[in-house]
Amino acid sequence: MSAAPVTVRAAAKINLCLGVGPVRDDGYHALATVYQAIGMYDDVTATEADGWSLRVSAHERIDVTEVPLDDSNIALRAGRLLASHHGLDRAAALDIDKGIPVAGGLAGGSADAAATLLALDRLWRLDTPDEELLRLAGELGSDVPFALLGGTARGDGHGEQVTRVADAGSWWWVVVESDIGLSTPRIYAELDQMRGDAVPDPEVSVALLDALAAGDSTALAGALTNDLQEPALHVRPDLRDVLALGVAAGALQGLVSGSGPTCVLLCADHESAQSVRAVLHAAGHERVQVATGPVAGAHVVTYA
Repeated sequence: MSAAPVTVRAAAKINLCLGVGPVRDDGYHALATVYQAIGMYDDVTATEADGWSLRVSAHERIDVTEVPLDDSNIALRAGRLLASHHGLDRAAALDIDKGIPVAGGLAGGSADAAATLLALDRLWRLDTPDEELLRLAGELGSDVPFALLGGTARGDGHGEQVTRVADAGSWWWVVVESDIGLSTPRIYAELDQMRGDAVPDPEVSVALLDALAAGDSTALAGALTNDLQEPALHVRPDLRDVLALGVAAGALQGLVSGSGPTCVLLCADHESAQSVRAVLHAAGHERVQVATGPVAGAHVVTYA
């Protein structure tokens, strides 16, 4: 008798700081970042099957026409990797229901990969140790381990080495999505071209860690940084207007999320976030969400 399908939910991530260093010998840029999981989610349902398959659906605001359904999809790669790790000749049908924008700088693909690892681990009752799941996640992509962990965490290496950081806050974000995605490799290439060869090693600021530990939204606003923001704004100068409008409407600070094009605006509280959202919506930005953080990492929402 086949096991019942398992559904796992994984959250979007934002980078409260993203320091990008030189390219390492393995071809990755050195990163020093602080991630936060926020309340926007993808759900992945895994069902036992004779062969691998993938189906993607989404909220009406999200275009999934460019999401690959073959082995180039990171969720399918995650499933095959877990099976190979355990020496299993098994497969599954994966159904992804997306609430995280595609190519938006919120690590939706990484969330799908993390959710797939956990869903199949539970479906197949493998009891893979957390350390092994995190290591496998790191093989798939820089943001995948954090999607498993959730909360607020520091990322080192190329982002895959994650450790929790003290976070006493309950933070409110206005998330402004874009109809046009941005290519992460292109934004990194823009950054490399902008700054040349003499690139220092990245660091996480003490001011940001202190602001999180204190739950101080004003201090956190002053410590938000993203080395990919300027290259993203160079490619998409219209995003400057989004950030400026959000701050003028009452946000404490705005930031391009990761490599963009999604913009996130830190607000003092829920009421302020709703007010900023209303202003942006009135200005013609239809895809604007209010999300809180930090939230949990990948977790089972149905399991029988």
